[in-house]
Amino acid sequence: MTEPRARAARHKGQLNFEKELRGLLFAHGDDEDPLPETVRVLDEITTDFIIETCHAASRHATLNGRQKVKLEDFKFVVRTDDRLLGRMMELIGMEKELKEARKGFNTDEGKVGLERSGPKKRRRTMKVGEKEEDGEGGEDAEEGDDGMEDLVFGPSTSIAG
Repeated sequence: MTEPRARAARHKGQLNFEKELRGLLFAHGDDEDPLPETVRVLDEITTDFIIETCHAASRHATLNGRQKVKLEDFKFVVRTDDRLLGRMMELIGMEKELKEARKGFNTDEGKVGLERSGPKKRRRTMKVGEKEEDGEGGEDAEEGDDGMEDLVFGPSTSIAG
């Protein structure tokens, strides 16, 4: 990119991508436990690349009169690197596909029993030592009746029947 920037003191010695880089090195034929110097140097290169790319995108946004960085600014920065731009466009496409798939996914599966029960009854909270007046769950309740049937299936149906 441009001239290398000095790493900020708070990031010096801190590895941001150690686990990922170790896996990447192993996948490309290095030892399972690579040299710490190799991981440190690759981490510095990766971090510097990300920082430089973000600074360049920020500069582009500023030159266009915007304070916020948009996706188009990053596309502009990597426009000369065909492989990087292609991978970026591929990831953006996959993100859109996943977003559409999540949108179309039916999330009402757990509400099948609740739609028959009608509107929910409001239950008032009881104070310690206070007895229930309507008999639900009190001494008059049948053995094993915890009121859960009414919550899940509604008053007209029962789990056992």
